[in-house]
Amino acid sequence: MDHIDGDATTPSTIQHKVYARVGLLGNPSDVYYGRTISFSLANFYATVNLQASDHLLIKPHPTHDLVQFTSLDHLVGRLRNEGYYGGARLLMSICKVFYGYCRDNNINLHKRNFTLSYDTNIPRQTGLSGSSAIVTAALNCLLDFYKVRHLIKVEIRPTLVLSAENELGIVAGLQDRVAQVYGGLVYMDFSKDHMEKLGHGIYTPMDISLLPPLHLIYAENPSDSGKVHSSVRQRWLDGDKFIISSMEEVGSLAAEGRTALLEKNYSKLLDLMNRNFDLRRSMFGDDVLGTLNLEMVEVARRVGAASKFTGSGGAVVVFCPSGPSQVKLLEEECQKAGFVIQQVKIAHSYLKDDDYKTVKVGHDK
Repeated sequence: MDHIDGDATTPSTIQHKVYARVGLLGNPSDVYYGRTISFSLANFYATVNLQASDHLLIKPHPTHDLVQFTSLDHLVGRLRNEGYYGGARLLMSICKVFYGYCRDNNINLHKRNFTLSYDTNIPRQTGLSGSSAIVTAALNCLLDFYKVRHLIKVEIRPTLVLSAENELGIVAGLQDRVAQVYGGLVYMDFSKDHMEKLGHGIYTPMDISLLPPLHLIYAENPSDSGKVHSSVRQRWLDGDKFIISSMEEVGSLAAEGRTALLEKNYSKLLDLMNRNFDLRRSMFGDDVLGTLNLEMVEVARRVGAASKFTGSGGAVVVFCPSGPSQVKLLEEECQKAGFVIQQVKIAHSYLKDDDYKTVKVGHDK
């Protein structure tokens, strides 16, 4: 049994920041034994603070976990726009999952208590993985508070994050959590063999300098991004040949994209990004994807740029192969359509030395 002592060397306050993520290629094949490439989006992030305290306290966020309202109108409007749930439930869920994993794997935890709080500027319902950013940041705080970072393998951590979200009825795949646990640019292989033998995929960090300049487009008031997978998932489970073959092709785009990035073949990358979205559209249909999401993709395509969803909808990642002049045209089109556009900032991997000791797969240069 691994015993972890609580001692004075543990800092009284621990803070972790986790960035939003962009699915560059292969999504949504991560839940269909596929492959994906994702990266950390430094434009937006969630932070979690852990402070040693006498009692264990999960602090509600003053905005995102609002329970006091100015009127009934305010309450109803808030629920209509934001839903019932903030981030405090996410913090509680990862505490439960973390505790259960340590118990099941004979990792003894010290008995000291803490207070968890969070903040986030990741736009809601944009498919940028705001929920899993909070959960991942909280997990990092717990790893450091209990000094078990070296005992819980990096490859396992995305599964813990996903389990915490599953507890709350959030349906998703591993891709987002892998990108947010590792940081930087990551190629992921979720083939059935790996998933059944290991319980996770094979995750290969890549050099972020391989990426060309990219842009992000999103809507200020997007439609919900969590209702997209339902019918396709059932058709896949039912053996629908069109869905199965299309999803296999989506996964193969990530493998081709990895090669294209390593060779800096950006004309190939453009084709792969567009093909990724076209396949998604053919499987899910326009009614499921929604007018607003389709318009974000079309705005980019009208100026000759490649575009695809960053996740399940709400935002798109765009590549302008012709450079600044094309970006200017895109900015003008976005302004007309009422969309927000930003240049993508890519975050480096934020794994620590103790984390790298648990990673088996090397880097792609």
